[in-house]
Amino acid sequence: MSKRPDLIAEVLEVSRFSTLYFGRFEAGGPWAFAVPEKPSSSFYIVLDGTARVSLAGGEVVLGARDLVLLPHCSAHRLDDGSARGKRMAARPSSTLMEDGVRGGDGARTAFISGCFRFSAGATHPLVRSLPEVVLFRAAEASPLLRSLVDLIALESSAPTAGSSVILARVTDCLLVHALRARTADEGDGLRALGDPGVATALERMHAAPGDAWTVEKLAAAAGLSRSGFAARFQELVGEPPLKYLTQWRVMKAAAWLAETTDSVDEIAGRLGYESGPAFQKAFKRVKGVGPGAFRRASRETAVLSSS
Repeated sequence: MSKRPDLIAEVLEVSRFSTLYFGRFEAGGPWAFAVPEKPSSSFYIVLDGTARVSLAGGEVVLGARDLVLLPHCSAHRLDDGSARGKRMAARPSSTLMEDGVRGGDGARTAFISGCFRFSAGATHPLVRSLPEVVLFRAAEASPLLRSLVDLIALESSAPTAGSSVILARVTDCLLVHALRARTADEGDGLRALGDPGVATALERMHAAPGDAWTVEKLAAAAGLSRSGFAARFQELVGEPPLKYLTQWRVMKAAAWLAETTDSVDEIAGRLGYESGPAFQKAFKRVKGVGPGAFRRASRETAVLSSS
């Protein structure tokens, strides 16, 4: 029996997921800073004290060891929860340790800040369906998630040789675990991975994206009626099965175009398209540009990033 695909790993790999650890910050109240809308998604961990995250749709107050993800690159404000907060320039932990606490002389807050992003703006439907704010309360988090937060707190409190590498890698683990934890939650697409029927259909599409899938074949694999499967898939993933399949094929194609020298026709055939033009049409509908233009842009970006 073939090994079942790790859907979260595949989604993150094809999306070219990466994290960036900004650092540990400390501030005395009142303090505040604003973050404009940007291409990357923000995350914060409060180590000590409290902080408030405010977005257009509302706000959430964080306590010690709480973790919050803002998946949709939304503009937001982080402050100490008072109306008197003054704008604080964000600086890395080393500067704060040398120069003292930022903000006022009130209650102190220590927090971790960073971002996660998907290369070239690629986001998978299951990630797009995440809510505006994903909150993990310390009291309700899994033991593993709490352990990762504790390790970040400990390592960032007294950085030494290799700390930047450790913190970057642990942050990767933290965010992957946080996304995995969402598979059991109500209300967003990642719970599709916890549904036996829909997860089976997703696994089949991921394992063999070039097969001639139909809704009937996927429903049979899921052990559901055609109508029942289609409705369940739409509810959990947020789009119809064959639309998801097209987007997954295009995401795979985009990764191959960026990372290999395989021809467009070779990639099209591998993904089940009977002709190059049909593949190019599907690719442009999803990406906004044809596969050739996408490959050229990817290579130009890679050259700029390495220079």
